[in-house]
Amino acid sequence: MKPAIRKIVTHVENTLIEGGKAAPRPLRLIGVAAVLDNPWAGRGFTEDLSPEIRAYAPVLGEMLTHEILAVAGSGEAIEGYGKAAICGTSGEIEHASALIHTLHFGNHYRRAVGAKTYLAFTNLRGGPNTPIMIPLMDKNDEGRRSHYLTVHFQIGDAPAPDELVVALGASIGGRPHHRIGDRYQDLKEVGDLHG
Repeated sequence: MKPAIRKIVTHVENTLIEGGKAAPRPLRLIGVAAVLDNPWAGRGFTEDLSPEIRAYAPVLGEMLTHEILAVAGSGEAIEGYGKAAICGTSGEIEHASALIHTLHFGNHYRRAVGAKTYLAFTNLRGGPNTPIMIPLMDKNDEGRRSHYLTVHFQIGDAPAPDELVVALGASIGGRPHHRIGDRYQDLKEVGDLHG
């Protein structure tokens, strides 16, 4: 059992000027997405999703990691990272979640970039051209706000009702003129270690 992948889509965005001011270092945002048949679509309610998770998630994690590293140049170059999934209208949100919320998927990317933090995520249901919004965070420091970013793109013909879109996102750099501080400064000011 292998995923039936219809297409791979790559999105790259380079920000050179932000707020009317040249970026000291251009920000590069990268998204890669696989459009595939939903293995649970049309089967009615499926109690046990684990056979397909174990068969599909490692393949998708490895393939998408390879694709994003090819664009970024290396795992070391990637600073911010995240993941997303969309199920078509004949599927459940659980189907989208199943393939990305498993170590069988995420650990490929985590290891490749040498990350310490969890992968930020979104998962939702939608039709063709549904915005793919991949939230990013620093791969080593979840409190580093300069890398709170979103990769945003769409695929005109996906997902079809019986398809899934599974995606990874990356940033090379943070917001060009970051000036809101980091979470740790707020914690010192408000004295709340749980905020």
